[in-house]
Amino acid sequence: MKEAEKKYYLAADFGASGGRHILAVRDGDRIRMQEVYRFSNSPVIRDHMMCWDIESLTMQLMEGMKRCRDAGKIPACMGIDTWGLDYVFLDREGRILGNAANHRDRRTSGIYRSIWENISEQELYKRTGIQMAEFNTLCQLAADVRDRPELLRQARCMLMIPDYFGCYLTGRRVQEYTNASTSQLLDPKKKDWDRELAVKLGIPDRLLLPVKMPGERLGRLRDEVKEKVGFDCDVILPATHDTASALMVLPECGKGKTRAVISSGTWSLMGMITEKPVISEAGRSLKFTNEGGFGGKNLLLKNSMGLWMIQNIRKETAPGMTFETLCAEAERAEIASFVDCNSDEFLAPESMVKAVTGFCERTGQQIPETPGELAAVVYRSLAKSYAAIREELETVTGKACTEIHIVGGGSNAGYLNQLTADYAGVPVLAGPAEATAAGNIMAQMTAYGVFKDLEEAQACAASSFEIKKYLPRERPEV
Repeated sequence: MKEAEKKYYLAADFGASGGRHILAVRDGDRIRMQEVYRFSNSPVIRDHMMCWDIESLTMQLMEGMKRCRDAGKIPACMGIDTWGLDYVFLDREGRILGNAANHRDRRTSGIYRSIWENISEQELYKRTGIQMAEFNTLCQLAADVRDRPELLRQARCMLMIPDYFGCYLTGRRVQEYTNASTSQLLDPKKKDWDRELAVKLGIPDRLLLPVKMPGERLGRLRDEVKEKVGFDCDVILPATHDTASALMVLPECGKGKTRAVISSGTWSLMGMITEKPVISEAGRSLKFTNEGGFGGKNLLLKNSMGLWMIQNIRKETAPGMTFETLCAEAERAEIASFVDCNSDEFLAPESMVKAVTGFCERTGQQIPETPGELAAVVYRSLAKSYAAIREELETVTGKACTEIHIVGGGSNAGYLNQLTADYAGVPVLAGPAEATAAGNIMAQMTAYGVFKDLEEAQACAASSFEIKKYLPRERPEV
């Protein structure tokens, strides 16, 4: 084994509901990963706004690094990935200004109307390839222009969440491509900010820092950070958007196959990895979006509510139950009800249980009562929505999807995977569950020369993680 292959690589993987620190080494033709720290992440309410507790998350970042030191496994380098969309403002001294708003906060409700006064929805999609949604960075910034103009006047830059953590560790302020691509402010062809668009919408140009591609070295730890964690290491930019990291694990399809992909977590994002942006009227009308992938790839995706609904049902009805047990209870439940899981009513309800039961009651369906029945309704609804998105994806790309590959935490939900195969009528491959951390680590190892390129990294990943296959059964009644 080469000396470089013996080094540890640390992925700090922040999700919208929890995070983890995972150490990895290359061991021959396998990547071996070890979780060293896990923590929860929940929004907080400050000044009547749903926000992220950035100070707490920064402490969690540092704590996970300390656990590496305590285990005697000092990483040679590390990378940070998070969800997309959200950001912080920094002043001249690098201090955070105001609250870091959560994309689920209702302050953006209806804000797109003011945006369309300056640019049409069709032109906006043509320029950015991003579907209009009220949780987008663009909508959040438009709300800031309206509600928090003093912050925009004081701010020297805007950093997406993983970019802020990278800045905290190294002192260097940059904006990484894959996370920036979620903002609806990036030109997908030039892979750089559409500054003309920003200025048109009242967003100061100075907030938009240079865009850097994943794989670039960010720097070494600041002295203050080194003192706190007890070591120094390189910080590498992975694909900092968790979806982009997760999907880079997947190798090219076999000959004659076309794969649809699902990154399944708090959100579900379903689509296809393409060489270039797919920007058309059909894509806009069917609500597909184009985001950045590792190596300059394009991720043609459609957003679905995802496991956010399951997470809230568990929290409300059975907080002591594992997700595995809840999934098993759902499989045993005898209920045929559905909800429109992509409806805004499930975005941030006061009670997910009431939202689900209320939908069923309004539509004359059986009302779920137990945690298993509630979960069954959601799983069935998610699988049905995946099947519909597959058909839409074929319309937009002109390609028949012959299989679906699910990565992320949702790949562990065997009942959901089987239902997806049944409704879509094609085989479903599931795994790895820790795809985001694996992609983060693959980017670091490639940057460090452990792998000569992404293809070699993907081949190593294929032999490192279990992939389960679900064949379609008779299609359920809908």
